[in-house]
Amino acid sequence: MLSVGWVRLPPLMDLAMGNGWQRFPRNAHDAAAGLCYNEVSMKQSVFSAQSFVLFCTIAFCCLIPPSVIAQQPSAGSGAGPGARGPASDASQQGIYLVFPFENVGASPRLDWLGEGLEELTIQRLSAAGQQVYSHAGRTGELDRSGLPPAAKLSRASMLRIAQNMDADYVIFGRFTSEGQSLVVESQILRVSPTKLLPAVRETGPLDTLMDLHQRLLWRLLAANDHAYQRSLEEFSKVQRPLRLDAFEHYVRGLLASEDDPRLRELREAARLEPEWPDPDFAIGDTYYTRRDCDSALIWFAKVPKTHDRYVEAVFATGVCRLLMNQPDKAEEVFVSLQLALRDNLVSGADLPEILNNLALARARQNKTPEALADLRRAAELDPEEDDYPFNLGLLALGANDFAGAAGYFREASEREPDKAENRALMIVSLEKAGKKAEADQERDTAAETFGPDALPVVRVDTKKDTLLHLERVRTEMDTTALRLEIVSAGDSASAAAATTAADTPAAHIRRGRQELSAGRVDAAETEFRAALAGDAGSASAHNGLAEVYRRRAKLDDSAKELQASLEIRDSAAVRTTLARVYLEQKKLDLARTELERALKLAPKYSDAKELLEHLQKAKPAGGAQ
Repeated sequence: MLSVGWVRLPPLMDLAMGNGWQRFPRNAHDAAAGLCYNEVSMKQSVFSAQSFVLFCTIAFCCLIPPSVIAQQPSAGSGAGPGARGPASDASQQGIYLVFPFENVGASPRLDWLGEGLEELTIQRLSAAGQQVYSHAGRTGELDRSGLPPAAKLSRASMLRIAQNMDADYVIFGRFTSEGQSLVVESQILRVSPTKLLPAVRETGPLDTLMDLHQRLLWRLLAANDHAYQRSLEEFSKVQRPLRLDAFEHYVRGLLASEDDPRLRELREAARLEPEWPDPDFAIGDTYYTRRDCDSALIWFAKVPKTHDRYVEAVFATGVCRLLMNQPDKAEEVFVSLQLALRDNLVSGADLPEILNNLALARARQNKTPEALADLRRAAELDPEEDDYPFNLGLLALGANDFAGAAGYFREASEREPDKAENRALMIVSLEKAGKKAEADQERDTAAETFGPDALPVVRVDTKKDTLLHLERVRTEMDTTALRLEIVSAGDSASAAAATTAADTPAAHIRRGRQELSAGRVDAAETEFRAALAGDAGSASAHNGLAEVYRRRAKLDDSAKELQASLEIRDSAAVRTTLARVYLEQKKLDLARTELERALKLAPKYSDAKELLEHLQKAKPAGGAQ
C-alpha cells in the first residue's frame, strides 16, 4: 500500500487574480479536496496520475475510495440479494473506454444524444469512483489511428482501440425513440480475455433520460462485477443531479463547429445549472483556444479544485499569464502545479510541458540557472520534442554563448528535421560563433532539404526582450504516459484487493510508462518485464521495452521489441515508431516500408504521413538499407 502526500492547489480564482498559494496539510482528513485529472479522469478528493487522455483527452487518475463488494443487483429492486451496508470494500479494478451511442431509429434531432450518452456515461463512471478515459482520450487515439472522431466502428475496431489504450472494458450502445418514448441499450466488452456481456436495456419517456441512464449504468456495473454491492440508491447519491435541458445545451455546445454557437449553447447550460462546472471549463477553454485570455481567466476561475479538468484549467491559467507577459504570476501558477504533481503522483513524475513554461517564466525574471535546469529536465523527459532544446538555444543566445546555442539548435533540428526555423537559428548561431564555413555548409544542406530561399530570415538581437517573440510556449499538456494503477488506502480487504490489482500485467505497464515519463528507465524496464512475465503476449509491454532500449541508444534491441509487438498486434502507431528507429539507424528503405504499411492500416494517420513526406525529401543514400 502506498503512502501519498497531500498538497492542495490554490483555488483558480486566486491564481487568476494573482493571489498566492499554500501547502495543504498532508492528512487525508484535513484535505477536503485535491487534484484530479488525466485521460482517466476521476472526480475524487485525492489525485494521482492517469486524458488518458486525459486527456484529456484529455487526463490524472486519482486515488479513489474503495468500492463495495456484493452480489449483482437487479434493476427493479435497487438492491441485490443479501444484506447491504455502505459502499466500503474494493470491487473489480479496471479502466473503462466509452464510445458514442448509435442512433438506430430516433429522429435526427436527437443525434446529439450519441455523444451525449458517451459524455454522461464518462461523468457518472467517474463520480462512482471508476477509472475511465475522457472523450478527448478516445478521440486522440482515433486520430492516431487515422479515424475521424465520429467514425462508426465495428466491435473488432473498438476492441483494437481499447487494446492500444490498455483499457480493460469497452462500453458502447445504441438508442431509438418513438414519439416521446426513448429506448437505450448498452453492453460491456471485456478486453482480456475477450468477452461480450449481455445487453442491458432501459425504456422510458424522453424527459426522464437522466434517471433512465442512471439505472442503465448501474445495471451495467453490476453485470460486469458480481462483487459490486452499491445499491441504485447509493449509486444515485454520488451523481450530480442535472437538468436535461442544461445537459442538452452543454452537449450541443461541445459539438458545435463554430465558436459563436458553441459559446451560446455553453452559456445557456451554465445559466441553467450555475453550480455545474463543466460548462464553465468548456467556455474558458473556448476563449483560451482563441487566445482571449482576459475572458478565459474569468471562466477558468470558476472551476473548483475537485473537478477532473482542474489541472487543465490551472495549466491554461499559467499559459495565459505567460501570453500576457506576467512571468511572476505564471511562475507562481506553474510552481504550485509542479509541486502538487511531484508530491502526489505515485512515481513523483515531472511533466515536460510544465517545466518548459516554468523555465520561460523564470528566464523572463533573470532566473537563468533555474530556467536552464527546468529546460534540460524537460528535454530529458521528452527526447523527441524539439521545443525544449530550441528554448535552451534561445537562453544561450541571450547569454552570448553562440557555440552553445548552435549545439542546442542542432539538437532541435535533429529532433524535428522539417522545421526550417530550427535550422535557420542554428546557422545564425554558427555565424555569430565565427564558424562561417560550417554555417555555409549547413545553409547548402538546408537548401537541398527545403529548397532555395526556403529558410526564414531570422534577425537575432541577443537582448532578452527581442528574443521573447521566438519563445515556444507549450499550450497543452500530454498526459497519456501517466497511466497508473489506482491503489486505495483503506481497510485490509481494500489493501488486499489493491495489492492484487497492482500485480496485474496492465498495472505493471501503466507504472512502466509512469517511470519512463519520470525519466527512470531502469525502473520502467523492471515493470515492463514483470508485465511480460505475467502475459507473454502483451504487445504494450514490448512497446515499453522498445522505448527503454531506444533511450539507451540500443536501437537494434528497440527494433526487435517493436517487431515482437507487431507480431502480436498490428498497429499503425507502432509501425511509425519502428520507422523512426530505422531512421535513427539510417535505414531509410526499411523506414519507408514501415510507413507505407502504417498508412495502409490507417490512411489518414498524420504522424506517418508527415514522416513519409520527410523521407521523400531525404537523399536516397545514407547508410545500411
